[in-house]
Amino acid sequence: MSKKPFVTKAQIEEIAKTYPTPFHIYDESGIRRNVEALKKAFSWNPGFREYFAVKATPNPALIRILKEYGCGVDCSSYTELMMADALGFSGDEIMFSSNATPSGEFSYCKKLNGQMNLDDLTHIDFVEKECGLPETICCRYNPGGYFQIANSIMDHPGDAKYGMTHDQLLEAFQILSKKGVKRFGIHAFLASNTVTNEYYPELAKILFQLAVEVKEKTGVKVSFINLSGGIGIAYRPDQESNDIAVIGEGVHRVYDEILCPADLGDVAIYTELGRFMMGPYGHLITKVLHLKHTYKEYVGVDACAANLMRPAMYGAYHHITVLGKEDAPLDHVYDVTGSLCENNDKFAIDRELPEIAIGDYLAIHDTGAHGYSMGYNYNGRLRSAELLLKEDGSVELIRRAETPKDYFATLDFTGVFDQFE
Repeated sequence: MSKKPFVTKAQIEEIAKTYPTPFHIYDESGIRRNVEALKKAFSWNPGFREYFAVKATPNPALIRILKEYGCGVDCSSYTELMMADALGFSGDEIMFSSNATPSGEFSYCKKLNGQMNLDDLTHIDFVEKECGLPETICCRYNPGGYFQIANSIMDHPGDAKYGMTHDQLLEAFQILSKKGVKRFGIHAFLASNTVTNEYYPELAKILFQLAVEVKEKTGVKVSFINLSGGIGIAYRPDQESNDIAVIGEGVHRVYDEILCPADLGDVAIYTELGRFMMGPYGHLITKVLHLKHTYKEYVGVDACAANLMRPAMYGAYHHITVLGKEDAPLDHVYDVTGSLCENNDKFAIDRELPEIAIGDYLAIHDTGAHGYSMGYNYNGRLRSAELLLKEDGSVELIRRAETPKDYFATLDFTGVFDQFE
C-alpha cells in the first residue's frame, strides 16, 4: 500500500529553483477541508470551539487560516501567548495549558483575558499570589492507572506528569468557588495519537460523568469540557484514518445520555487538536545527495533529524514517496539517513522503496504537526524554510530558512560574525 503526496515531482523541481531543499510544505486546501469537517462534526453543540495546539505547528500563516473558521489557540508557553496576542487572539479564544509553569506566564495569560487550564492543585495559590485568580478557571484531570477501550490499553495516565487526581480536582473546584471563580472547565488528555473513532466518546463519557459528580458534590456547574487532543492520524498506509463525523456523533450520543439528564445540556465542548488539524497536510521535501553501500544500503539526504525529529526520537513511522516513481516497484531496501553525528538520524530503516538515484526528491509524509516545530540546531544544522501550497497552486514562503547569521545571533562575539549572511 502507498500514500499519495499532494505535490508532484514537476511541482517540486520548479519550487526548488527558488527555495532549495530541504523544506516543509503545507497543503492549504487540505487544511481548509479538514477544519470544515471538524466544525460540521460538532455543530450540534452551540458552544463548540477548536483550540488549535500552537505547539504542533507554530506558524502564523497557518494559524490565520484556522482563525477564519472561528478556531481559538491552545498555548503552553510565554512565546506562544505572544504569538496568539500578535495574531489578534484574546479572551476566551485562548486556552493556556501549561505545566511546571514559570513565573510571569499566568500573568500574561490574565492580561490577555485568556482561560487558564491549571495542571496542579498547588497552582491555585501560585496564580493567586502572582496575578490574582481570574473569573474563568479550567482544571486538568488525570484519572491514573490505565486508559483502555474494550480490552485494548491505549495509554498509561498514571505515568503521565499531567493533571490532578480525582480528589484533588474536587478540592480544587471547592477552593476556586469559595475564592470567587465563576466559570469552570474540565480538561483531560488520556491517550496520544489514537487511530480509533472510539477514543473521544470514551474520554467524553469519563469527563461527562465527572462533571455530574462535581455538580453533585461541590455545587459547581461546569461550563465547558475540553476533550484536548489525542485524535491521531494514519501515519502508515495500511491504517484506516479516523472519521471525525463518526467521532462527533459518538460524543453527541454520550452528551445526551449523561449531561442532559443532569441539567448540564448547555455545557460547551472544546477540542485542542494539533496533529489531527495539520499533520497530514505537511510534507518534508528532501533531496538525495549520496548513496552508500556497506553492510546496508543507505540513502543520504539533505534533511536530517533537525528538520524532523520524530523518527529519531520515537522510532516513529513516516511514509516516504520517491517523487516521480510513485508507480515503480518497491524492490529495494534502504535506510534513509540525514547527516547528524548520531546513528538514530534515520527517517526510515529497512524501508522497501523504488530504486533511488542521486538527485531524486523524497516527500516525507505527515510532517504538518510536530515536524518543523520540534527542530533544533545540533551539529550547527539550520532549520528549513516553510512553504504554503495555496489553493490556486501558487507557493508562498511562510517562514524563511535559517542562515548562519541566525545561528550565531545569540553569541556575543561583536563583529566576528558580521560576515555571515
